[in-house]
Amino acid sequence: MFEGRHFKVGILGATGTVGQRFISLLGDHPFLVVHALGASARSAGKAYEKAVSWKLSTPIPPAVRGIVVKECQPEHFAECSVIFSGLDAEVAGEIETAFRAAELAVFSNSKNHRRDPDVPLIVPLVNPSHLSVIPYQRSLHSPPLQKGFIVTNANCSTTGCVVALAALERQFGPLDACLITTMQAISGGGYPGVPSLDILDNVVPYIGGEEEKIQWETLKILGSVVGADGDKAGLAKTFDMHAAHPLRVSASCNRVPVLDGHMATVSVRFARRPPPSPQQVREALDAFTTEALALGCPSAPKKAIVVHDEPDRPQPRLDRDFQRGAGVNVGRVRQCPVLDVKFVVLANNVCIGAATSSIINAEIALSKGIIN
Repeated sequence: MFEGRHFKVGILGATGTVGQRFISLLGDHPFLVVHALGASARSAGKAYEKAVSWKLSTPIPPAVRGIVVKECQPEHFAECSVIFSGLDAEVAGEIETAFRAAELAVFSNSKNHRRDPDVPLIVPLVNPSHLSVIPYQRSLHSPPLQKGFIVTNANCSTTGCVVALAALERQFGPLDACLITTMQAISGGGYPGVPSLDILDNVVPYIGGEEEKIQWETLKILGSVVGADGDKAGLAKTFDMHAAHPLRVSASCNRVPVLDGHMATVSVRFARRPPPSPQQVREALDAFTTEALALGCPSAPKKAIVVHDEPDRPQPRLDRDFQRGAGVNVGRVRQCPVLDVKFVVLANNVCIGAATSSIINAEIALSKGIIN
């Protein structure tokens, strides 16, 4: 893919937790090259290595150390083909909108635009077809945009679950109901995150806004793209939120004393009767393939879902970094006495649950010619 070509990348929120992960993952990327870094006025004007309090176990890539940090203003990023946003939600909305208006392609990890009816919410292993709404998104501006757009990736706790759910819907048709209980790592709260006295020797059974995100994001991601009048054959304009087959999702979210890796227990009921057996579900999960891999996206996992046979897997410490954290791990697939089938999902929240998703989304958009 793109042999011999390189595309300049800008990173907004470059000194933050997600920004650091973008920089680390892009350090050896075959065609995406970090060109510009944006952060607050406090960091602007400093070399990156002087502006950042680096929190990753791997060192800052040498090519990035000396890049001078700029304020998050579009004119400083005009040469970039791709913008990755790891901005805090308090500031992300207006900044990302300004970058889109300046004809820049924005791939956001922030929540601000996820609910916008013309903005794709993409889990790259599931619904890259939703990128088809971008021409309509551009047309809403006056004059219509030629290059600029915003694409968001999902909440970190939604991402792992929805990959498994998509595999089941692909093989067995629509789901009717889904119960999800998460055990979420502390890195999901950013830095400095949950105070140590709150999380050590403890589980916190509440994460603000998280349950609602899982419940509605799942519908947008698994749903279809439709025209404004609901016509699937017309110009892609918005998302049907799984309306053709209403899906009930109930989530309960907990913060646990694990560094990285969000785990969830999931129980599902299928619309089809009789439902598939646990063995059939296991086989469907194992066979799930992605468009990202078919397109040759270098950051896509070779195996989207790794199905574990051991009764005590997956586990965050043992499984979160397999495939550089780009895939999803599933285990304990078994009969559910209340719904139909239940299982355990693990996803690396700082990789496929955050920066890796944005990077694969950009790789897909480049391969499809959506980025001009």
